[in-house]
Amino acid sequence: MNAIVVVDQNWAIGRDGDLLFSLPTDMKRFRSMTIGGTVIMGRKTLESFPGGKPLPKRRNIVITHNTGFAREGAEVALSADEALKLVEGEDPDKLWIIGGGSVYAMLLSRCRRVYLTRVETQVEESDTYFPNLDKLPGWEIEYTGEPVTENGLTYRFIDYINKKI
Repeated sequence: MNAIVVVDQNWAIGRDGDLLFSLPTDMKRFRSMTIGGTVIMGRKTLESFPGGKPLPKRRNIVITHNTGFAREGAEVALSADEALKLVEGEDPDKLWIIGGGSVYAMLLSRCRRVYLTRVETQVEESDTYFPNLDKLPGWEIEYTGEPVTENGLTYRFIDYINKKI
């Protein structure tokens, strides 16, 4: 299983339920990596998508404590363990944790890789963070891309590998 995320220099990923950045090249990368696979997310992440609709051409699993939650095109799991049961036997390279903060926190230790986009800025008043992989035991940088500048922001793609798995 993998995680994919965009962070600022302080590992912030969101504010008020929204992403911090709009980076077309990063979105193309996200799309190309996750199409044909399964994405696992929290309810708020799903609701942040256009129209609150699941991502096309992917199996969408939503983790929520809301027992009455239903959304066409999405499967609902009431816990991380329930979500993992839904994906038993699937190719782990096609399983993607895509947010939000609590879902990343619950499932990060089960991920073999994190495909991270690090934006070279700090966003004030962020309220959601990704764990700092540079400080977590077992995580190592496997690849660092060249800087990309887009929409006035410079960022790099950085791939981390979990040496504990």
